[in-house]
Amino acid sequence: MPKGYVILTEVIKDPSGMDAYMRAAGPTIAQSGASVLAVTQPEVVEGEWHGDRTVILEFASVEAARAWYESAEYGKAKPLRHAAADTNAVIVPGFELPPAG
Repeated sequence: MPKGYVILTEVIKDPSGMDAYMRAAGPTIAQSGASVLAVTQPEVVEGEWHGDRTVILEFASVEAARAWYESAEYGKAKPLRHAAADTNAVIVPGFELPPAG
């Protein structure tokens, strides 16, 4: 089963509000078993990109990513992010190469 990824692009309007969001969201990420792969301002090498910060979270599966995103615990943190940033969020499956031959 491929891993699942949550990717968020954020235009931060309220840095202190985002700090509050991170304090609220951090424990939910840890409890879900996810790994934080990136929290950074990306280098855009082609086209346009939304936001000044991109976050990539890795989960055991798409189902685990969706369960975290829809959880009651994370649901308490989401309004803090919505108030502090304009965000796009997606859940995507990891890619697995088909068996050779």
